[in-house]
Amino acid sequence: MADHLHPPPPAVVRLTHYTEAEKTEILGAGTDPFGVAYTGLTWLPKDHHFGVRLGGRLVAHAGLLRLTCAPGALSIGGDSTEVVGVGGVAVAPDVRGRGLARQVVAAALDHARTMGPQHGLLFCRRPLVPLYERLDWRALDQDVHVEQPDGPVLMPLRTMVTPLRDRAGWPDGAVRLLSFPM
Repeated sequence: MADHLHPPPPAVVRLTHYTEAEKTEILGAGTDPFGVAYTGLTWLPKDHHFGVRLGGRLVAHAGLLRLTCAPGALSIGGDSTEVVGVGGVAVAPDVRGRGLARQVVAAALDHARTMGPQHGLLFCRRPLVPLYERLDWRALDQDVHVEQPDGPVLMPLRTMVTPLRDRAGWPDGAVRLLSFPM
């Protein structure tokens, strides 16, 4: 017998693309939907997209981008390493509090585990750190430098990491993203 009081959560779907119109569908038409315009940062687009639809409307999104050991990698203590960047995480304001962020990020990380790197990496505003900590991310306790059009800058957002493999410990050393953030 179906449980009408607790319907199953909506399914996460793989999106073939993620457009400005879809971002607007989730977050509205504001000029700074992620609240990070003050940073002045240039960001990389994501290659893989995951979403949740309710009643045909896109209400949640998470994107992924693999950074390889080639130029554009992450340097930790001077050694290049690969990571999967997670970004563009968004949940429509009218459906927040239903676990959709957890659901869409978990689906994205399930895919990230198939991509090879040992760690996921994201950047977020300080008020979102507790949310990501509940999703098994941890904030780095060090400064992180990222590339920008005029050269490297100190990342003003919190840098968070999560292992994509069992026992994958984050290495010690200075962290520098050798590309725009994702």
